[in-house]
Amino acid sequence: QVRPVESGGGSVQVGDSLRLSCVPSGYTPSSYAMGWFRQAPGKEREFVAAISWDGRESFVADSLKGRFDISRDGLRNSAHLQMSSLKVEDTAIYFCVFDSSGTYFDSREWRSWGQGTQVTVGS
Repeated sequence: QVRPVESGGGSVQVGDSLRLSCVPSGYTPSSYAMGWFRQAPGKEREFVAAISWDGRESFVADSLKGRFDISRDGLRNSAHLQMSSLKVEDTAIYFCVFDSSGTYFDSREWRSWGQGTQVTVGS
């Protein structure tokens, strides 16, 4: 099964920017909706952003608007999460997801998950 593969995580300081990328592990014949979730230690997994299969619609969690942005490379299943003005509370494992069967905001609707990439923001 083809899965998302994340890259770009790391350790940064408060106020820095970071760009995460996500590509499929193998060949994908179709273009899928893609998204990002994150999970901080001791907290539930939360929606970060999502983009439709054709890139015409994108969504960012209300609490992250203005700092985070999602984009994709046309119809390729390659997506990016641009994060700026990072805060300590953005520290989490960030998961890329493919192929939603319903609403983008519910983690249960996404069929394929990556292993995650760690983002650590230090003060």
